[in-house]
Amino acid sequence: MHQLLNTLYVTTEGAYLRADHETLRVEVEKETKLQVPFHHLGGVVCFGDVMLSPAAMQRCAEDGRFVVLLDRNGRFKARVEGPVSGNVLLRCAQHEAMKDPVRTLAIARNMVAGKIQNARQIVLRGAREASDPVDAEALRVTADGLGSAVTRLPQCDNLESLRGIEGESARNYFSTFDRMVKEDRESFKLDGRNRRPPTDPVNALMSFLYALVMNDCVAAAEGVGLDPQMGFLHALRPGRAALALDLMEELRSVLADRLVLTLINRRQVSAQDFTKRSGGAVQMSDAARKEVIVAYQKRKQEEITHPVLEQKMPLGLVPHVQARLLARVLRGDLESYPPFLYR
Repeated sequence: MHQLLNTLYVTTEGAYLRADHETLRVEVEKETKLQVPFHHLGGVVCFGDVMLSPAAMQRCAEDGRFVVLLDRNGRFKARVEGPVSGNVLLRCAQHEAMKDPVRTLAIARNMVAGKIQNARQIVLRGAREASDPVDAEALRVTADGLGSAVTRLPQCDNLESLRGIEGESARNYFSTFDRMVKEDRESFKLDGRNRRPPTDPVNALMSFLYALVMNDCVAAAEGVGLDPQMGFLHALRPGRAALALDLMEELRSVLADRLVLTLINRRQVSAQDFTKRSGGAVQMSDAARKEVIVAYQKRKQEEITHPVLEQKMPLGLVPHVQARLLARVLRGDLESYPPFLYR
């Protein structure tokens, strides 16, 4: 259960990936930088101008290894995979559940509850660690508001009202997020959440990490046999992995937001790592992206005790466990979806 295949992240512009017998070779300017046995790889994620040989892409597809293409900022562009596998009966159950407004709302409600409660835990931790009493009080007020939002979720009788509380809670959460920033607060000021493109360093970090979490959630859904396009909380849209976005919600603050604060407060990234582009977009340097990826991989290796299974496991395994729990709900083995609650 704890076996997690490795994901290879390629961030060097101009890198070329080719199949070499039973290995994947990474070359930069015709010089071999890395050679990895295929059986050690779970998938490959490429950032920016990275090329793959047809043989390498075909081998990954044949073996069931995903290849994800992202732009330099981590924005999703494409995912290449072989023939779809998975339990067709489970996918039928997933589609049937989507047609039932009551079941859809119940699953979505628990996902939102998990998201808000985990965000509240991050804020409460920030309040405890704050050195400025004004910051601590502002964070406690935010935590109280998030707690109040959770108590209102049972009264939601449709998805629109549920999404309304989710959106309100997100605005509340981000309104005091920069009070948890301890280093160079002026450079790392968050004036609300923005994206496509991110216009400040904090949003650039968040968007980049959210792309990594998203990819893990797509892999988790597919690994169980679920259709990542068919979600419950997020509206269906062509090309949108709605279910992966659903699974991601309760993990955003845990896997990404907390890591953003750690990277800033430990000075693993600095204001010099970000460049303002024409049009207002902020872009991370190559060195910063590599630092973030290494930190994300280490974060996923941290051990936690899953509140439902009551077993210790790496944090990076949680998306896969949550996908399996959702599958059990859809099959009728569990009465309700139990969100992951971080402690």
